[in-house]
Amino acid sequence: MTSSAPIAARESAPSTPTKQSLFVGRAIVLVAIVLFSLSLRSAVTSMAPLLSRISTEIGFGDAMIGVFGMMPTAMFGIAGIVSPALGRRFGLERFTLVAVAATVIGIAARSVVSSTWALLILSGVALAGMGVGNIVIPPLVKRYFGDRVAMMSTVYITCVQLGTAVPAAIAVPLADAHGWRASLAIWALVPLAALLPWVWVVRARRGHDVADRTGESSGPSLPVWRAPLAWGMSLMFGMTSLVTYSMFAWVPRILTDAGASESFGGAMVAVFSAVGFAATLFAPTVTARFANPFGWVLVFVSCMLAGFAGLLWAPLHATVLWVALLGLGPTTFPMALTLINLRTRTPSGSASLSGFTQGVGYLLACSGPLFFGLLHTWTHGWTVPFAFLLATTVVLIVGAYAACKPRYLEDSLASRQ
Repeated sequence: MTSSAPIAARESAPSTPTKQSLFVGRAIVLVAIVLFSLSLRSAVTSMAPLLSRISTEIGFGDAMIGVFGMMPTAMFGIAGIVSPALGRRFGLERFTLVAVAATVIGIAARSVVSSTWALLILSGVALAGMGVGNIVIPPLVKRYFGDRVAMMSTVYITCVQLGTAVPAAIAVPLADAHGWRASLAIWALVPLAALLPWVWVVRARRGHDVADRTGESSGPSLPVWRAPLAWGMSLMFGMTSLVTYSMFAWVPRILTDAGASESFGGAMVAVFSAVGFAATLFAPTVTARFANPFGWVLVFVSCMLAGFAGLLWAPLHATVLWVALLGLGPTTFPMALTLINLRTRTPSGSASLSGFTQGVGYLLACSGPLFFGLLHTWTHGWTVPFAFLLATTVVLIVGAYAACKPRYLEDSLASRQ
């Protein structure tokens, strides 16, 4: 490996990139992307099964558990809004390096604090780094692997899902063996391992990174807020995220309240994540195959509702079935991401719709885990919180109905001028 800039990023990619070796000239970039992708959910799912244990030691209640549950979507939403401009200003590579460093610092430092507010702030630092990663990795894949976008996108999604399921599965066993602080801190090692290759990438790209726009949209942002399609997409994306992160935060507590162990609760979060990963493998194909895939939305929402019912009325009977059905429900998440490209004609339209959908959607979702917890505190039960999630699925269906209609964003905007 030479010290010069990776060959895939020296110049803008041609319209039809020539397929080249996956490793020659870009092996370190591949390692850097893979390692950071593995870190993009670990701060969420490594903590969720341990929140009851942490709250007992540090001293906070159900309302604060809800706040910790809302933090991922809040930080991801803010990152979705600010990251595109900051990435253009400072260069994708340098901005990514800062995000990796923030992830390391946040995960490592939060494991040694004894204050609720310090734990909250440092979790926010880690989640901000992860949120930036959500936004910058796709254009980085286009920049360095323009000849293998589909394959590298699959690699990226697989790594994200592994980084979601594995921490949830082993968080409690690690905490039992070494304490909850060690169980949280160990996940800083993955982004820490990503630091060195990202430093190399930044040094190799010095003088090229800010000017390079390969993989980024070159057109102007569109006023997507004027299109019902954009709002429908945001509601579909946001309500799916609200349910997903509410379940990440509260499934362990629902099951332990019913008499299960912490370890079992963590294992069910892992099952929830694993089923969601399997769904991401077929959701794009299903979505693209149908002119209007709204019928599939109804199928997945039905799975979600069945999972709600099972966890509410029979949490310790056929638990794996309820959680698996619940994991199929958020298949509407990769469907929404696929629809962003299917409902736009231009790169500028895709970029504008993606930023609006993720920014607004995640901000809408952030109240979910908190409100779910508050309803549990106020009612001393789980019926009303699940009724709240039922209401959000109605909003999801309304948004998906608008998002799935076969039309294009650019055409909708032109008709409103």
